Amino acid sequence: MWKSLKVGAALSGVLLLGLAGCGQKPTASGAPKGPSLASQGWNKITAGFIQRYFLAQPSFASQSGRHEFDGQLPDLSNHGIRREIARLHDERDQIAAVDPKTLEPRERFDRDYLLAVVDRDLFWMEKAKFPFSNPGWYIDKIDPDMYLHRNYAPLNVRMKAYIKYARGIPKMVNDIKANLQSPLPKTYLELGIAQYGGLSEFYAKDVGPIFASVGDADLQKQLGDVDTAAAQAMDALKLTLGEELKKSNDKYALGPDLYAQMVAQTEGVNIAVDQIEAAGRADLDRNTAALKAECDTYAPKATLQQCIAKMSAHKPKDGAVEAARAQLLMLKDFIVKNNVVSIPSTDEAMVAEAPRYSRSNAAFIQVPGPYDQGVASTYNIAPPDPKWSKAEQAAYVPSEATLLFTSVHEVWPGHFLQFLHSNGNASKLEGLWVGYAYAEGWAHYCEEMMYERGLGKGEPEKHIGQIIEALLRDVRLLSSIGLHTHGMTVAQSEKMFRDQAFQDPGNARQQAARGTYDPAYLNYTLGKLMIRKLRTDWVAKHSGAGSAAPTDDQALWHDFHDQFLSYGGPPIPLLRKEMLGEEGTLL
Repeated sequence: MWKSLKVGAALSGVLLLGLAGCGQKPTASGAPKGPSLASQGWNKITAGFIQRYFLAQPSFASQSGRHEFDGQLPDLSNHGIRREIARLHDERDQIAAVDPKTLEPRERFDRDYLLAVVDRDLFWMEKAKFPFSNPGWYIDKIDPDMYLHRNYAPLNVRMKAYIKYARGIPKMVNDIKANLQSPLPKTYLELGIAQYGGLSEFYAKDVGPIFASVGDADLQKQLGDVDTAAAQAMDALKLTLGEELKKSNDKYALGPDLYAQMVAQTEGVNIAVDQIEAAGRADLDRNTAALKAECDTYAPKATLQQCIAKMSAHKPKDGAVEAARAQLLMLKDFIVKNNVVSIPSTDEAMVAEAPRYSRSNAAFIQVPGPYDQGVASTYNIAPPDPKWSKAEQAAYVPSEATLLFTSVHEVWPGHFLQFLHSNGNASKLEGLWVGYAYAEGWAHYCEEMMYERGLGKGEPEKHIGQIIEALLRDVRLLSSIGLHTHGMTVAQSEKMFRDQAFQDPGNARQQAARGTYDPAYLNYTLGKLMIRKLRTDWVAKHSGAGSAAPTDDQALWHDFHDQFLSYGGPPIPLLRKEMLGEEGTLL
């Protein structure tokens, strides 16, 4: 999983340079003339939007590489959230008032792109009301990892920025406690207790050693003071959530109407939820059949559970982190030799164990923003929870085969490569807003696409690892819809992950709980299915043939991938219209 959906902004001068070119036309003498009045007006609107977004969301600005905003936290008080909702409505009105007929084609695309960004923010804040019900909504907004592990500046400079950030944590904690409206769903509270408890330990134990080499006694004293205060604030928040747990409920469901609005307003997918559910179930059936066929070769006469147990028992000899490092070298070489997709940079991703406060997913990558040059990305792999039984901890460690396709998903050619493309996009507007279904859909799409291109071909164990990852995402889609529209319980969801995605108990518990507080995790499979359909239609249009088999159209797949990645990270229906000239059938 890509850890946090990137939202950021660009300095208006840079953006104006990027967008002005879209409106240039040759004069009669052949020399280009400046942008039209409509394009100039659009540039002003866009630049103003971005600068105001910076000011309202300084954490996102810093994450995007605008380090003049370092150390600043957004105003997430009740009043601050209400003010941000009103601001976004004003922004939306201004953007929607622009007549698309007056704009150049790429400007029209960017107009719809910006509207989608605003709609996504508004849904979670205004309609889902996550700031008032979901403790996990805040975690990415206060994640300190950038200051500690992203080498964008010397350590002493990052230390000063971190100290400024940490000074704001006690107020942020007070705002979170004031915003959350009791009673809350049990799974939401358990997530908050784990995350904020992890942050408390992180402030108390992990930060100091990272900055220990900075030889400034005054800074070291300030660091000790702010870390103590931040840890105490997080302990208090954890205690508050623990008290709330005593009166918690199971009212996590969005309900059918709000769920349909989520899919439409956050991803631009305007099709019935039952149609999405049917597509997800068909994909589950397809992958289950593929699993049975592969197990007949890999473990004849064994049950599916026994077949998967055999695959799962083959653990990386030197641990997941070391194995992943070796896999990344092999995967990059595979992409180049098989002409899968262009690699626009020489950057590489590091591999590390996930920090204490961020282990609710087994793996994720943290990618710097487009204004951070020469800054490393980190592929994080979470160890099992030490509170689990020894057997559950052992089962949680990924097998070599599942780790391989996790590395595909997170790095080559998944999230990391996708962000190399988006961070290098000439339009910062398109490069800085990357949607959930686009990012996770692409990364999940890559797993099956890489197998189809030959990764693990003829090796049943590796193919089973890929299929298990696909089944997991299929069940996420079905579980999300079930939990939020069909009255499914967390226990029923957990059973589905065990029985139909063949997950170990620890993963099944995590995945079922996640479906309650992250209903949009259907976007892994939904995004993948939309991308596969788009590829089929795009290849047919460009080859004149209906087949999209990789043996027939490898060169076209490469071109499709490059074009797909050239648009930043918009809603896939919007991108489909841009690439094909019409939205057509999404699934």
